[in-house]
Amino acid sequence: MEQAYSYYPGCSLHGTAEEYDISARLVCQSLGIELRELEGWVCCGASAAHSTNRLLSLTLPAHTLQLANEKGLPLAVPCAMCFSRLKFTLHEIQNRETNELIARALGSNLNSSVAVEPMLKVLADEDLAIPVRTPLEGLKVACYYGCLLVRPGEVVEFDDPENPQSMDRLIERLGAEPVDWGLKTACCGAGVPFARPDVVFKLSHRLLSLALKNGADCLAVACPMCHANLDMYQRDIRARLGLERPVPVLYFTQIMGLAMGFSAKELLFNKHITNPLPMLRKKKMLREEG
Repeated sequence: MEQAYSYYPGCSLHGTAEEYDISARLVCQSLGIELRELEGWVCCGASAAHSTNRLLSLTLPAHTLQLANEKGLPLAVPCAMCFSRLKFTLHEIQNRETNELIARALGSNLNSSVAVEPMLKVLADEDLAIPVRTPLEGLKVACYYGCLLVRPGEVVEFDDPENPQSMDRLIERLGAEPVDWGLKTACCGAGVPFARPDVVFKLSHRLLSLALKNGADCLAVACPMCHANLDMYQRDIRARLGLERPVPVLYFTQIMGLAMGFSAKELLFNKHITNPLPMLRKKKMLREEG
């Protein structure tokens, strides 16, 4: 039986993280999961709204939650930042005064009955039968969850906030090997690369270096912001702080798509700044025709 979800791609997946959106849609379609993108969704406020205006930071996600509630389906959210802001809003509206304040801003009552699920939880469901056509044996993956996907635990209610395992188990089911490393929930520098690139370079270098030290061929991520810091700025990080070699940074949905037989062209591997194709060719697990 086909599963159906309302789908909230968020701003990044309609822009710089297009490969995350495309690979998620391809994988879901193949697994019989229907994604129905919400009409009229708006920005979640990301890292800017909640640092400047609390009401705005809650009302923006509340608008999307209202749309999802009207559809009566669980809401699948790929972006870790969007997921975090939506879950924080659901948590905050349990307070009656806050709920009334947001309702006045929205112009309608708001309830908290909608289920909000990260795309990782949707696709890591162990009841899903994943058709592996290209076993990823020999591929060592450092699963990187970042700060927002699993913390704070009482708000997001997903996986272990200190040692999450859902992505690791999913990677194992694809035939690859998740490496054991200690920074899977450490910060990459988040949204400050323009104001303090030195901070982002230092934190992201720490992640990339430890992943390499523990034998990883690549990192798997579920957050466009993490991907930007680790992939987009990797050339600067290597130039300033050094790295043994380039480290491809892939969305976990792209790794799933690769195992399921989709091509490099279909999965938009060409959009990455740190080119993953040489590593994948070397391991003989790449189908490039689209």
